[in-house]
Amino acid sequence: MTDPLAAEARRLRVEEQLSVQQIRARLGIGRDRAYALLRGVPPPEWTRRPRARDGTRAEAERLRAAGRSVNEIAEQLGVAKSTAYQWVRHLPLNPDEATARRRRAQSKAMTDARWGAYREARDTAQAAEHERAAGVVGALDERDLLMLGAAIYWCEGSKSKPWRPQDRLEFVNSDPGLLALFLRFLAGCGIDRDAANYRLLIHESADVDAATGWWAERLRLPVERFGRPTLKRHNATTVRRNTGDDYHGCLVITVPRSRQLYWRIEGVIAGIRAAAEEAAGE
Repeated sequence: MTDPLAAEARRLRVEEQLSVQQIRARLGIGRDRAYALLRGVPPPEWTRRPRARDGTRAEAERLRAAGRSVNEIAEQLGVAKSTAYQWVRHLPLNPDEATARRRRAQSKAMTDARWGAYREARDTAQAAEHERAAGVVGALDERDLLMLGAAIYWCEGSKSKPWRPQDRLEFVNSDPGLLALFLRFLAGCGIDRDAANYRLLIHESADVDAATGWWAERLRLPVERFGRPTLKRHNATTVRRNTGDDYHGCLVITVPRSRQLYWRIEGVIAGIRAAAEEAAGE
């Protein structure tokens, strides 16, 4: 049996081309009820929301072709930036590469002019803070070296596992300053540079011999104590930034028969933890 209300709603939609609001007013029904009765009946063309202004969009595309930015187009046409972007995102900013370079240079100059003073002030403040903090350090005594050496080893060195007890120290890093500090720690524990072994962890595309010489000279290490390097295979899909003359890989410092020294490091770390927990409980 046909619902008379549904039939009338559909007639008003098809024959009289009324909107949902007009049909609701005519039949005295709610919004949800009206949409349920009209399900499957296309709305009249006049009720459809108009598409984006064709003339304005065409003007946006013309401006883009002339090299205008999205912000400039939005401002000139009086539309939202998101709208302007949707209209012109399929168009290149500047088909002419020379024009593109000129615009990028102009943009960079404007940015530098705007932020130059801020960056200069920031760099000055940073340098002052570095100088102040470095002045607090002063000379390192035996206790300082013991705690610092143990701490950096615990962060960067290999650890003992229940299934693999640690009977030698192995420290890996690429920072010459941190490696120099660890070597001073070893010296304070009675281990000279000639007693340790060294090897590189380095990319296969690097100059291994040059890197070995660089580390040996920088940290005053005996070249004859360097073992066979571990080479990282090249991956063509990886964008590497650690390249060029400044890339020297990582240095691995290994101290053989150093189980007792490892125990000493464990003890220092336990003492640091206890002191930290005690301070936190105060």
